[in-house]
Amino acid sequence: MHMSDEIQVPDDPTAAVDRLAEHLIATAERPVPPATNRWLGEAEAVARDAATDGLEPETRNKRVKQVEQLLASADETGDELADRHIAAAVGCCQVILEQ
Repeated sequence: MHMSDEIQVPDDPTAAVDRLAEHLIATAERPVPPATNRWLGEAEAVARDAATDGLEPETRNKRVKQVEQLLASADETGDELADRHIAAAVGCCQVILEQ
């Protein structure tokens, strides 16, 4: 199944860390305005870092908070699918930070 067919937020924080980056990678394939795309690109880079194996939980949470702030700074994309992936990414951040 393609990721675009199914946009989910896992309940498990470990799975949410992995999905977080996947949702942001998916936005890169969408027609998003350049200014918004810069925020999303930075969020994706930080999310990939957060998904690094062996990262201290404190460091991972710091990265996830940074992703959440970057996503909050991003403007509307004008693309429904990109917006759904961004909403799912925000949901992943919440799952991770609530653990």
